[in-house]
Formats: sequence, structure tokens, C-alpha cells
Amino acid sequence: MIRTDRLLLRPATWDDLDAVHRLFSNPRAMRYWSRPEHETLEETRHWLRFLVEPAADSLDLLVEKDGEVIGKAGAWQLPEVGFLLHPDHWGKGLAHEAMAAVIAHVEAAFPALPELTAEVDPRNDASLRLLGRLGFRETRREERTLLWKDEWCDSVWLARPRSS
Repeated sequence: MIRTDRLLLRPATWDDLDAVHRLFSNPRAMRYWSRPEHETLEETRHWLRFLVEPAADSLDLLVEKDGEVIGKAGAWQLPEVGFLLHPDHWGKGLAHEAMAAVIAHVEAAFPALPELTAEVDPRNDASLRLLGRLGFRETRREERTLLWKDEWCDSVWLARPRSS
């Protein structure tokens, strides 16, 4: 569990299914995610298993504000980190606050990890700006890396060396 000024980042439980589904079924939230929005609760239940029963190289946490699950942040598979926030909470600095806390926690928990990485759709300007403010720098780009519904999307990869 990680606490910040406004947020609680915590492991998921099966009781979070409905809250996580509200996030993952939102088309705006999922626009630049690795897959389109979830259409059924069963899709979310399948995905939630990876949060409830994480792999050893995973540190993916739910983000709560005032007792409400508003997103997720962390590492599905280290060293790659990522975040997802419900659109109702965009533009308030909450993703930055969550990711800054995640970065500090990951660096403390995995001292041998030389860097963190992220993959972003290059059209996702807000995420690219946020990662830039957190010290991530572009390392490469590639076209047509992901088929999202019927649309090919590109990727930009970023890296952040561990803090000194």
C-alpha cells in the first residue's frame, strides 16, 4: 500500500470488480490502452485476475481517491510501468502523483533495476507530457505495433534511468 497526499494505491481484490469494470468499460479511458474498452463484466473479471494474483515481477496497484477506485498505476511486468485514470479525474495532477509514488516505491523495492520503461501511443500527448515530467525520455518509435479494433496504432518507447 502506498499513500500520497490525495491518493491510496493498493492491491486489488475480487471485491473491486465493479469499480474496475467502470474504468475498463469507459471508451475515453481506454482509447490509448492496449485493448479497447471492456464490453462485459466477464472481460474485466478475466483481466482483474492479473491484479489480484500478480506475477513476481508485477506491481500493479489500484488508485483510490476518497474511497473510490479511479484508476490503476504500476508495473504489469517490470521494468515497464503504466497508468490508467478515469476521465472524470483527468487534468488534476492525480496520475502524476500516483506515478511519482509508484516510481519511488519500485526503485526502493527493486534496487537492481537500472531503469523503468513505458510504451505509449504517440497520439496520447497527455501521457507523453506526464512521463516527460517524470524523467522519461524517448528511446524509439515503431509504426503499426498494435491492432486496436480495426485501426493500426504506432508506439513510442520511453525510458527513465533510476534516480541517483
